[in-house]
Amino acid sequence: MPFDPTFLILIVALAAMLFFTTNRSRKQQKAAAEFRENLRPGVEVMTQSGMVGVVVGVDDARQIIRLESSDGHVTDWVMAAVKEIPAQFATPVPEDSDDTDEARDSEDKDSGSTIEPGVIDVPDDLSGLDTAQQEYRDQQKRKDDDTDGK
Repeated sequence: MPFDPTFLILIVALAAMLFFTTNRSRKQQKAAAEFRENLRPGVEVMTQSGMVGVVVGVDDARQIIRLESSDGHVTDWVMAAVKEIPAQFATPVPEDSDDTDEARDSEDKDSGSTIEPGVIDVPDDLSGLDTAQQEYRDQQKRKDDDTDGK
């Protein structure tokens, strides 16, 4: 039985593919473990489920991290569920500009609002949704009435 070189090429290609995929995943696991080892309070992180928060406590013995969300709620997470926050989700660092800070502070005091500027206020319930839908329906009726008369 003659030797078939295509079988050898197939085996070498399969071994190379296996090596590169395991090597890449090993590097990713090493980087994630290194990131988790260096976690300290004040670091902004993201959980695997997508929650962004700031580390307020680390329990290395239990492998638990305590995170504070932007609304002030503190929750405990398993260390393996926390990863480095991608750049697009990180909180932007404000530029140090004295002129804009003073102007913004005076505007905030005059507005009387308890919501910080740039923060979108999302209601806890859907009660405002019915009003918005009703306004939309009324607007559509007015448009229909205008086009019927023409």
